[in-house]
Amino acid sequence: MQGLRGAEPVILGISGSENAGGNTDLALEYAGDLVRRRGGVFRTVHLRDHRISPCSPCGDCNSRTSPCALPDDMPTIIEEMKRADGIIYAVPVHGFGLAHLMQIFIERAGVGYLRFDRPLANKVGGIIVTGRRYSDASVHNQLVDNLLLNRMILVGSGFPALLRNTSREPGLNDPEGLDALERMAHRMMDMALLLRNVQATANGPVLPLDDRNERVARVRSAS
Repeated sequence: MQGLRGAEPVILGISGSENAGGNTDLALEYAGDLVRRRGGVFRTVHLRDHRISPCSPCGDCNSRTSPCALPDDMPTIIEEMKRADGIIYAVPVHGFGLAHLMQIFIERAGVGYLRFDRPLANKVGGIIVTGRRYSDASVHNQLVDNLLLNRMILVGSGFPALLRNTSREPGLNDPEGLDALERMAHRMMDMALLLRNVQATANGPVLPLDDRNERVARVRSAS
């Protein structure tokens, strides 16, 4: 976390939808409005607007000690994530699973950049999943595992922010899903503000960072 007591928390929304103006974009815009009303800064990354290469057949992801060298927009997005206090992954369900843009992104981000020192540790995390009816909980669970892998703080909202729309027209037509989204956004802001204020008082990390890199931890335990 960076910043002083009272500084505006920055929440970054990452959309994994290729459909501009669709349900996922509408839900993320709604979350952004809630954050701004609380005095936070909300920024959005639409993965469809960036060049993100799928993992190549190099085969050294489990042994490399430096970030992935594929030439695309991943480094820019990773830096945006590092600067944020909180991150919301927003994604539609496709083919009963995670939409391909987000799947490619979390794979590249994880093995290519985040695994070396877990720079997202202790940032606040949130998830929005949009779909018609099926498999939204499974997609949500996959992203929960990804947030936990990166040592992020997943705030509970009572229920997951799963927004369903069976209409052909995009729209926020799910009152229960919207209520869960609102609770999540407010709790993310509550936690981000708390962490900023405590860090400013303590003048140092709020939570321990000694387990950020599991590979280093394994080496220590072996020695």
